[in-house]
Amino acid sequence: MRGTVLHGAGDVRLAEFPDPAVRLPTDTVVRVVASCVCGSDLWGYRGISPVAEPKRMGHEFVGVVEEVGAEVTTVRPGDFVIAPFAVSDGTCVHCRNGIHTSCERGGYWGGQARVGHDIDGGQAEYVVSPFADGTLVATPEVPDAALVPSLLTLSDVMGTGHHAAVAAGVGPGDKVVVVGDGAVGLCAVLAAARLGAERVVAMSRHADRQALARTFGATDIVATRGDEGVAEVRDLLGGGADAVLECVGTKESMDQALHTVRPGGRLGYVGVPAGGPEFPVRHLFSNNISVRGGVAPVRAYLPELLAAVLAGEINPGPVFDAEYALASVADAYTDMDNRKVIKPLLRP
Repeated sequence: MRGTVLHGAGDVRLAEFPDPAVRLPTDTVVRVVASCVCGSDLWGYRGISPVAEPKRMGHEFVGVVEEVGAEVTTVRPGDFVIAPFAVSDGTCVHCRNGIHTSCERGGYWGGQARVGHDIDGGQAEYVVSPFADGTLVATPEVPDAALVPSLLTLSDVMGTGHHAAVAAGVGPGDKVVVVGDGAVGLCAVLAAARLGAERVVAMSRHADRQALARTFGATDIVATRGDEGVAEVRDLLGGGADAVLECVGTKESMDQALHTVRPGGRLGYVGVPAGGPEFPVRHLFSNNISVRGGVAPVRAYLPELLAAVLAGEINPGPVFDAEYALASVADAYTDMDNRKVIKPLLRP
């Protein structure tokens, strides 16, 4: 079988791997139907987070179960499954508390499990899932092809955008600002609208992303940044936002978020930290700003968001604005890095 490997900055290749097989009784073999490239994959691709040795890539995928281990009870061959970006056993104290990303036995796709064997990357033809019962979520039936992109967002970006909104306490009547117009930021717009926000401001300077943000429920667009952007948001919302969702992870995006929220407001952050984002405690203290967030426990949100997608309540699939064959995965990375596409979907 073939899978994607990052060898270094700007160097992504397909490689051959042994055919997948169940190794432990809690394993499941999944034939990948669709995977994708994530913004966080670009940190290694750009050399910002250097790789010491070739690394399997991909942490977002959906597929069909081919084989299950003897102890797997929640999925069966033929099931269509969604794989959250983190592997979790579903039974440890952190999983029971809904923080599956801190599972005592799990880990991340393309990495090492804390207990058990190494974990495959999702940008591949097949994946062996450890702890299948705690990780994979099956849909009630095999979906139509048109629904696959929306289901794929539930493996990461929709759940992460939702986490930003939940962390910031978004509710009916709120005025919300979303910093970041990548796939996570756009899904955060959708999540805020779904949770009842009255105004949703998308901070974006790209016409295609602005248009999608409006489709997802943005009521306003602000293209300016820095002090000018802060002033525009305050004028627009009458003093600032009740909640700001930070979906980038740089120092500049965090500064933008911190100064856009009103005194007494809330900040939800999910951008993977890069470029030195910091929390100025004096500013938070002086303005009574509450801050919550972090790596999204997508597995905890999956049942709720899956039901919303299947009911037609949300349709996050349009964040995938280009499709590539797995054989062209290097092009997908290049095009996303150059901002030619928002988020590339990969088909084996």
